[in-house]
Amino acid sequence: MLPLDENQQQILLRLAREAVEASARHLRLSEIVIPSDAPADCCGAFVSLHKGGQLRGCIGHIEAQKPLAQTVRECAFSAAQFDPRFHPVTPDELPELRLEISVLSPFFDISPDQVEVSIHGLCVSRGGHRGLLLPQVAVQWNWDRERFLSETCRKAGLDGNAWRHGARIQAFTAQVFAEVTHSAHSSPRVA
Repeated sequence: MLPLDENQQQILLRLAREAVEASARHLRLSEIVIPSDAPADCCGAFVSLHKGGQLRGCIGHIEAQKPLAQTVRECAFSAAQFDPRFHPVTPDELPELRLEISVLSPFFDISPDQVEVSIHGLCVSRGGHRGLLLPQVAVQWNWDRERFLSETCRKAGLDGNAWRHGARIQAFTAQVFAEVTHSAHSSPRVA
């Protein structure tokens, strides 16, 4: 699936924006029509909402179970409405939101010394615990490899050193693109 061209990115950003707006206005997700030229391959994806440079919501599907356009639409709607860390997005916030989409590669097992910050996202699991951090998170927080592994363990609800003691470490790459600006009178542009 990767990489998506600029036209495919624009389609996905428009779908995500429409889904966030529908969520904030209490409309149904089914009212958002997926265009026929939208990316149809099955991929995992995350949609992140940012307001004033701060995370405002993020929901994703890590497994490729549905066409990408449908996954993005559902994740955007859920990020605006159901991220348990935040209250639902209101219509007044819509102009201030910037949307970012991360399209995920398939996961692969990796040893700790192979993890490359800024290239890999991580998923750490053990027992019934699993945590995932996107590649851009480590960059944003200026983490080194060990800190990235530890924080992913903590996200899974595990001890920060679980990656040293038998937790499963998987990596993935992501194509990340975002709106540059958004206003009621313009289309989103890819960053």
